[in-house]
Amino acid sequence: MTYLVKITPRAERDLADLFEDINADSAESAFRWYTGLKKAILNLDQHSNRCPMTRKKGEIRHLLYGRKPHVYRVIFRVLRRQKLVEVLHIRHGARRMFFGRI
Repeated sequence: MTYLVKITPRAERDLADLFEDINADSAESAFRWYTGLKKAILNLDQHSNRCPMTRKKGEIRHLLYGRKPHVYRVIFRVLRRQKLVEVLHIRHGARRMFFGRI
């Protein structure tokens, strides 16, 4: 089943900050990594259920992207009735689990 992938404003800010942090506008390898991350996020339209649930109650899932030490966690939820994948937050994988408001 195909879902629409919606990136929340918070996740958009996370992506913009990540773009700046890795200097993707001037380093080709960083730009490739960043575009790979965006592609992985957009691929959640088809493969969202392959990602594990987080420890938080509810339908919150996470996608890990990258290789150590540059692993990032994409936190999202699947809204089945609306056929929507809502990307909530993107953070470095070494940070504590996400317990933010949804």
